[in-house]
Amino acid sequence: MRSLLRYLLKNYAFLLFIVLEVISFLLVVNYNGYQKAKYLNSSSRIIGSVYKTCNSVISYVGLARVNRQLSEENAALRTQLANLPEIADSIKIQSVVLPEDSVCRFISARVINNSVNKLYNYFTLNKGKRDGIRRDQGVINGDGVVGVITKVSERFSLGFSVLNKRWGVSARHLKSGTFGPISWDGGDYRHVTLNGIPFHVDLAVGDTIVTSSYSSVFPENILVGTIAAFDKPVGENYYHIVVLLAVDFKSLSYVQVIDNLKREEILLLEKELPDD
Repeated sequence: MRSLLRYLLKNYAFLLFIVLEVISFLLVVNYNGYQKAKYLNSSSRIIGSVYKTCNSVISYVGLARVNRQLSEENAALRTQLANLPEIADSIKIQSVVLPEDSVCRFISARVINNSVNKLYNYFTLNKGKRDGIRRDQGVINGDGVVGVITKVSERFSLGFSVLNKRWGVSARHLKSGTFGPISWDGGDYRHVTLNGIPFHVDLAVGDTIVTSSYSSVFPENILVGTIAAFDKPVGENYYHIVVLLAVDFKSLSYVQVIDNLKREEILLLEKELPDD
């Protein structure tokens, strides 16, 4: 208390000046219409800017939660869309649709690790066995094909992306319906190669490439990308086609894992075929 009194006595002139300045300011603002209006306008603008900044910060912090919710909703919608043909068939025969008649379901997951600059690129997801993730399930996002699950633990899973020389996907030229395998040569992360398309097929830059129906990993018509360039190699029967990927692998965030509910049945049936 004594120290405070000494401080006030020592600086009383400065403190008195501040008090008088505040009183003068209040008198000017309260008894002069123009100054009062300017003050209120300025203070409102400052407060508005503060609120806007605070709201932006809060919105940014909440983006992760919003993205997660949107990804889960997207997965649910994809599941419903994928099963529409089965529902339509059940309506025609007027029978009840049972859960086991569904074609597939989509499981939302977040990418927690990802690479693009290796020959054998992979990604890691924050979902595992307890969430229904299994080996050989396809992975997509809102833009198109991402990859396939290769290893699974209880809470996490690992997958090869399209940017992996050990893995490819059966694709189809949408306009003609002609199909062939997609592969990556280890170069540009934005492009892959489509093989097996014969010369008699009419191609154009910008043509759409989607997944074919000859895959137990992906439903058909999932976007792969668009034709960026093509040529006819001398002495060959098939085009060399460069496809611009629809997915930006440098910004992977949320994905959907495809659980094909009829895959095991298909594979078991195909195993019964005799070897040639």
